[in-house]
Amino acid sequence: MRAMGWWPFRRKPKAIDEDPHLRGTRMWIQDLREVCERHYDDHLLGHQAVRDMRDEWLAADSRGEVDDALLEGLQRRAERLLESENESWLEWLDDEDFWNPGWREAEEE
Repeated sequence: MRAMGWWPFRRKPKAIDEDPHLRGTRMWIQDLREVCERHYDDHLLGHQAVRDMRDEWLAADSRGEVDDALLEGLQRRAERLLESENESWLEWLDDEDFWNPGWREAEEE
């Protein structure tokens, strides 16, 4: 017979999930934005930070941690940021829609 402790309603031990924590869409975009805003006053340093960040998400993609839609969105943002100069760099940083998941640049007709 099993002896009962003073609290019979113990929680069952949970299995530890060994999967690494995967960054989601908002986290990748937020990290990219923070890196860019750190270099708001020097777009060349910002460009280097974007390139470093791009290497990071490409490595994550090769490990299967980034889905295709997220990768495409990050690549589009990186292209715009890397093409930008002084004023356009600041415009992209200030554009709230640019930093929202699902952003697509409006097509001019």
